[in-house]
Amino acid sequence: MTTTTHLLHRRRFLPLFCTQLLNAFNDNLYKTAMVLFVVYQVYNDESQEAIFSAVASGLFILPFFVLSALAGQLADMRDKAAIIRTVKMCEIGLMLIGATGLFLAWRGIAVDSFAIPLLMFALFLTGVQSTFLGPIKYAILPQHLKKEEVLAGTGLVEAGTYVAILLGTILAGWIPVEWAAGGIIVTSVIGYISSRQIPSAPPLGKGEEKLDWHILRASITLIKNTMHDRQIFYAILSISFFWTIGAVLFIQFPPLAKNTLMASKEVASLFLVIFSVGVAIGSVSINMLLKGKVSARYSPISVIVMGVFVVAFYLVCRAWAADQPTELLNVAEFIAWPLATVILLCLLGIAIAGGMFVVPLYAFLTTRCAPDEAARTIAANNIVNSGAMVCGSLLAIGLSAIGVPVVEQVLLSAGMCLVSAWLGKRLHNAELEHAE
Repeated sequence: MTTTTHLLHRRRFLPLFCTQLLNAFNDNLYKTAMVLFVVYQVYNDESQEAIFSAVASGLFILPFFVLSALAGQLADMRDKAAIIRTVKMCEIGLMLIGATGLFLAWRGIAVDSFAIPLLMFALFLTGVQSTFLGPIKYAILPQHLKKEEVLAGTGLVEAGTYVAILLGTILAGWIPVEWAAGGIIVTSVIGYISSRQIPSAPPLGKGEEKLDWHILRASITLIKNTMHDRQIFYAILSISFFWTIGAVLFIQFPPLAKNTLMASKEVASLFLVIFSVGVAIGSVSINMLLKGKVSARYSPISVIVMGVFVVAFYLVCRAWAADQPTELLNVAEFIAWPLATVILLCLLGIAIAGGMFVVPLYAFLTTRCAPDEAARTIAANNIVNSGAMVCGSLLAIGLSAIGVPVVEQVLLSAGMCLVSAWLGKRLHNAELEHAE
């Protein structure tokens, strides 16, 4: 029995894994159902749809900026399992709010004046929930798992999260919105029941220390206290730059899929399947390469390989544009089109390499810091990551505003992979120096 399958039979891991999986599934079922319904059933104007999408993204990421410092303090200074149960109980309430918004929008009742603001409010609360659960899902692992199991546990959590995101997103596109409204309530209840089985994880430091409720001061202090360690510093920078690349790619991808590849919504869903499966494969396979040891050894080469696949994707897109279809392709038509297999393989390669790059870095954060500061380290990482994603988004928007074609912007992502490789190499050097 491998370490991975062994963990799935243990109460110290399985309830946490199931709770996180259900949480990611429910978040994406709600977000996707909400966005698809509003964009396709409520609005018929491209500018309104763009504004709605931008506001929705901003509302979801805002709590990570504002509340991550408090979330990190709570997770390190209080029982982590108790916090998970409290947050999951609150999730039932926020999903009731979201389900009400979906139902009202579906019935056409006060859509603009009440239903959509209610949907946005629930989305903001979903971001708050993710902010408080984010530091815990990684910080609790070293407390419940053996040292040689942490990397496998982190890979399983990461892989499970992406699979859950995949399932929630696909299901939201296939079921009626009224079913989604009921589904998010049922899933939140099951998630709470699962969270009740997570073993206690009391604070490892001085116990229940005093919380700093001054959000700005706490955030600045948190980042300063975390980044003084060179290994953690480079790990956070590497992860943040990786998500900057991710933000740029995700912004480029929808218009590129529609206008360059002439892909229908169903084909875009296929792309999402390929990408999510690839990240899951990369997350698990890196544990096999490292044999359970937490190390940044393969991070530089992984992100370079990712950059190579991004360049290959760019070249195939250029070739595709030279023989572009005249109408949007459905799944069967897309797969039958020349170069379709190469496109899918490029996406799979990008995703696998990306998963292999980022998963060891998250395990790095939780094992290299003091045990009683693990959650605060993840919280500091979340703050920096959020800022990096915003910068990546603004960069992509700026390039589009000055007229740089979306296909050409793909090369920017490939170039940024070289910076990530350099940061990964610096991290590995710091790791070797620490070992000596």
